[in-house]
Amino acid sequence: MHPVVNQLIQLEELILIRDEQKLMSGEAHLENLNAAIKAMTGKLPRDVREHAEKLGNKQQSAIVPIAVQVCSGCGMSLPISLVQAVRLAREVHNCPNCARMLYFVESAAKRIANKRRRTGRQKGGIARFSSPSLMIPKLTSTTVEEVIEEMASKMEAEGFVEGSDKLVEAALQREAIVSTAVGHGLAVPHVRGVEGGGLALAVGLSSKGIRWDGDQEELTRIVVFIVIPTAASAFYLKLLAGLAETFSDTEARSAFLAEKDADGMWKSLAKLTRKTVK
Repeated sequence: MHPVVNQLIQLEELILIRDEQKLMSGEAHLENLNAAIKAMTGKLPRDVREHAEKLGNKQQSAIVPIAVQVCSGCGMSLPISLVQAVRLAREVHNCPNCARMLYFVESAAKRIANKRRRTGRQKGGIARFSSPSLMIPKLTSTTVEEVIEEMASKMEAEGFVEGSDKLVEAALQREAIVSTAVGHGLAVPHVRGVEGGGLALAVGLSSKGIRWDGDQEELTRIVVFIVIPTAASAFYLKLLAGLAETFSDTEARSAFLAEKDADGMWKSLAKLTRKTVK
């Protein structure tokens, strides 16, 4: 991979993590993240830096992956010659339509489109992203790594994704930067840049609780695992905010933790998020 492209991908990740922290944890970690973003931005070539800042001012990602010969930022089909040039990574290339810089992913986890959802009645709220089959009332895992692996495997077993091992690897890399535990016994591990389909989430409950973040005394008992295609990168921040708002309410949290089976979890989740996830 071209070194500038690698820098841009890392920079984009840090910016998105900073946006998450603003929504979920207030000022926590922001000082360190801002310093890292400033330092990494300063190392970019001047023309690339100015272009990235211009895109950022428009609330657009500076760099996006190519997915099946399509720019995942705007959805435009790309010439095969451009796809091959991006794959060779000898220089930085831009989408001719949206001007975002491009990179090629040799192998990534895939979100499988659900044909039943496309042909059936349009669903609203949380039902757009999940189903009763992705509710796990009793997580058997006791560590962060094991929980993420258990939930990613559940998604693959239920036909929502392919390549759960890649999801686990990417989610753990994200955790290594800043923990996704957001307080109130909630953690929201996630993976961005998944190919195809739409955003999807699984929810698991731990009766004993999981030590998610060594800096937090409170154990995590509700885990929401989310896979996010590049096209949904902006929306998922709203989803995170909605979930945090939902489970910050003590009564709502207690009611959800009291559910004993997947069907009960699903009905409770749909009811509790009716006003917070739209």
